[in-house]
Amino acid sequence: MPAKTGQQYIDRIDAAKSNVWIDGQQVQGKVSEHPAFRGVMRSQAALYDMQFDPDKIEIMTCVSPTTGERVGTSFLQPSTREDLEKRRNMIQEWAKFNGGMMGRSPDYINSGMMAYGAAADIFGAQDTMYADNMRQYIEYIRENDLSLTHTLIQPQVNRGVQTHQLSDPYIAARIVRKNDDGLVIRGARLLATQGGITDEIMVFPSTVLKQSEEENPYAFAFSIPNNTPGLKFICRESFDYGKSPFDHPLGSRFEEMDAIVVFDDVTVPWNRIFALGNTDICNRAYADSNAAVHMTHQVVSKNVAKTEFILGILQLMVETINIGQYQHVQEKMAEVIIALETLKAFLTASEANAKLDRWGVMTPDFGPLNAARNYFPKMYPRFSEIMQLLGASGLMALPNEADFQSVLRPDLDKYLQAANQDAYHRVKLYRLAWDVCMSAFGSRQTLYERYFFGDPVRMAGALYNGYDKQEYVDRVKEFLERSEQLVTH
Repeated sequence: MPAKTGQQYIDRIDAAKSNVWIDGQQVQGKVSEHPAFRGVMRSQAALYDMQFDPDKIEIMTCVSPTTGERVGTSFLQPSTREDLEKRRNMIQEWAKFNGGMMGRSPDYINSGMMAYGAAADIFGAQDTMYADNMRQYIEYIRENDLSLTHTLIQPQVNRGVQTHQLSDPYIAARIVRKNDDGLVIRGARLLATQGGITDEIMVFPSTVLKQSEEENPYAFAFSIPNNTPGLKFICRESFDYGKSPFDHPLGSRFEEMDAIVVFDDVTVPWNRIFALGNTDICNRAYADSNAAVHMTHQVVSKNVAKTEFILGILQLMVETINIGQYQHVQEKMAEVIIALETLKAFLTASEANAKLDRWGVMTPDFGPLNAARNYFPKMYPRFSEIMQLLGASGLMALPNEADFQSVLRPDLDKYLQAANQDAYHRVKLYRLAWDVCMSAFGSRQTLYERYFFGDPVRMAGALYNGYDKQEYVDRVKEFLERSEQLVTH
């Protein structure tokens, strides 16, 4: 069947031998055996294996419209509200498994590609070939259950000028030339999460490009295999330090890795190009296809599961050291509960008010989702703060697994016991909390959620400028007119 197992995913990534660099060295041999990627690839493999769980197969997979075989539900083009609910259930099954800590699991990009596939005619406005390319591509990744990373952001060199005005025109990835084989790209992009451990990379513009001839060389959309010649991934330091799941319960399993993507005269075949040298199409692609809506639906679904995970950790901490009777603790816990119920309400409203778009896809109401994606980046740092406040010194007094296996065990058992838990399990819980709110992995999660959809200030501005407020303005004007009439009479 087209849906793949975890081992098939691992074997495929190993066989690709993409050009991945970390700590100044190129990864040699199987990337799945490298210390920086081993843990997260095993976790991702477990997600794929869930597609074959007899109790979950109806949620995790759906029937392919072209082959009749079962494919991943994240590729499902929803035509009913029931389809949307199925997609959400699938997304949350994966998110519950990893506590919402894998923000770039394959369902994220798949949600966007699903929408692009349905709205392929957008790309055909420039040339019908590009629409055909998109339709063929979404079928290809669906029927082969591929995993995709993506890169959207230009290098942060000088935000005060347009891309073409940088000191070197090839700092940001741009078109070098066209030839019979395709398009040649040179330069760099940020920031490909899971760049070294996926099959392919989607390269789309993220921010609005100035509509000018000078910016057209930076306007393109395509997807290519990660092992394409000339394509290089430069990874940051790994936050998986090779520790046990006891010591680093999140970092050891869900460290997705972020990478700079370098294009050293990479040839993109013509059949993999979706837009070329057209700022207008690139600027309209997200909104006109509703890809942004469906990707946000995936993110909010994930964030509900992530908030549930945070709430569970906090409540277990409260119970473990018996602090639930204090009002300041209850107030902090209530903040998280309110956030969870707010996110769930946003998600429910988006599905309840979903409508078929012009491409025939049942599309969630973007209003609640847009509010949710502006709300969560402000709440997640607060979750970390609350965890620090409730954990206090308990987040510092944290021996590791080796300590519990040493002659120190009697001391630890005596002095680190809790009101409702023995020392070992109390420390195990607090190490999890530490990995959420204090470790390198946890700090990266906080930054990641702050900027998931971009600059929060720009996002707020886009929400304000795009929100239809006129109905409410007219209502106030009408009220004021009625007030004058009362005075007159």
